[in-house]
Amino acid sequence: MKKHIFRSICFVAISVFLASLVLIMGVLYDYFSRTQQTQLRVQTQLVAQAVEHEGMAYFRDLSLDKTRVTWIAADGSVLYDSQSNADTMENHLDRAEVQQALATGTGESSRYSSTLMERQLYAAQRLADGTVIRLSGAHLSLPSLALMMIQPILIAAVIAVVLALVLAMRLAKRIVKPLNELDLDKPKENKGYEELQPLLDRVDSQQRQLKCQEAELKRKQLEFETATDNMSEGVVLLNEQGIILSINKAASRLLSVSKYCVGKDILLLNNSFALQELLRQAKGGAHCETAMQLDGIDYQLNASPVISDGAVTGIALLIFDISEKEKAEQMRREFTANVSHELKTPLHAISGYAELLQNGMVKAEDTEKFSGRIYAEAQRMIALVDDIINLSHLDEGTGDTQREEVDLYALAEEVMRILQPAAEEAKVTLSLTGGPAVMTGVPALLHGIIYNLCDNAIKYNRKNGSVSIRVAQTDSAAVLSVSDTGIGIPEEHTQRVFERFYRVDKSHSKEVGGTGLGLSIVKHAAKLHNAKIELHSVVDGGTTVTVTFPKQEGTI
Repeated sequence: MKKHIFRSICFVAISVFLASLVLIMGVLYDYFSRTQQTQLRVQTQLVAQAVEHEGMAYFRDLSLDKTRVTWIAADGSVLYDSQSNADTMENHLDRAEVQQALATGTGESSRYSSTLMERQLYAAQRLADGTVIRLSGAHLSLPSLALMMIQPILIAAVIAVVLALVLAMRLAKRIVKPLNELDLDKPKENKGYEELQPLLDRVDSQQRQLKCQEAELKRKQLEFETATDNMSEGVVLLNEQGIILSINKAASRLLSVSKYCVGKDILLLNNSFALQELLRQAKGGAHCETAMQLDGIDYQLNASPVISDGAVTGIALLIFDISEKEKAEQMRREFTANVSHELKTPLHAISGYAELLQNGMVKAEDTEKFSGRIYAEAQRMIALVDDIINLSHLDEGTGDTQREEVDLYALAEEVMRILQPAAEEAKVTLSLTGGPAVMTGVPALLHGIIYNLCDNAIKYNRKNGSVSIRVAQTDSAAVLSVSDTGIGIPEEHTQRVFERFYRVDKSHSKEVGGTGLGLSIVKHAAKLHNAKIELHSVVDGGTTVTVTFPKQEGTI
């Protein structure tokens, strides 16, 4: 813009100079023409007066360099000429200035000579005797005048051009300076040209619109990031070339990459064939999924193409950690197999005993014994089914979940009364210490925790052993502890005894009639109360299980 203004100013300045030069030359030429004509007229009058007084004698010593004097008779013949022989000159009666002088007393005219490139001015005056004195002088044409003044014209032109350049540069800087100093961030505060005010108003309006749009985009981006960052699933947005545009925390964690990987090709992070094939299908416009393993963890990847105007402009990649799902599926399969196995054993026993009774192969005195075995196996199946149902309810969070204030010490006393016959039969002593510990919880579930812990402590104890139950109240929790003097649990099994159907000594478990679900029920019931379970056991030294119930537990 500065260059354009500079060139424009220079062009205008030079144009004005040239126009002024032409105008001045024209005015000067006209002025000099009138002045020269006037001088020639005055000279003619003086010469005419002198000739009237002196006659031909006046011309004798006359010396004129640039002015030509001609004395013409009344008939047009030349009597005298200062530059030519009068006798050889043609008749001048047809000259306009001569005819005018003969008619009116004075005459003037001018004629242009193309060969001499000059114009001749003529002034004539009639004398008293009828003759005519005529003076003529050379008057240069405008081109000739310009050629004669070429030097001063060039000097003036150089000065004018230099001044035009300097002034144009300074003026261009001065014009552009307010434009360069415009603060477009605050267009209303600019003090510049009034002509720019509509533009500044438009800029201000557009800036307000852009700020609103920017704030809206930031709000939507923040909402998107907040939503995706709080997702457990990984979310990765890619462009059509596979470059990462956005990645949430879960995806960064699952893929073990930094969140600063935005702008990189995802294949640089993982170049597996499964991912390449997934992206290829997504770029083709297909919704697809695949499973892959990273660092020993199973993932499921879902790719959805982002389509705009019929073309794929991006890819949305969802990443799921399915290791827990696979683990749960494995546990389900194991649970199904264990349930089938646990039910099959008593069913086979019942079927076998019943078949013997049906075929009369049992002596009369042994009938009661076989019936007792059938009954025992049936009770074992009932207990197993009950435990499975209770565990299913705990898994689903269903059942009696009505919370109320419960005293753990009172529940422990009730459990002791129920298990006292079993303890006496196993020759195990039960004892309860501590004091009231009131908490908010589900009575049936808390009862189940104490019952299963004490039942296990009795079943896996020694003869003449003991089971100690302790209930205590602290400022922040209610604590239940069940200790026994039993066979203990090897250290490698302590982390798995709470799994379903897990038994340390399967033969001993079946002898005592355990279902293998008691500690699993304890684990789930404690979880629903936000309780913490600690197990400490020594082989042949006994086991202690401590359950700590916080006073402020969550809802089920």
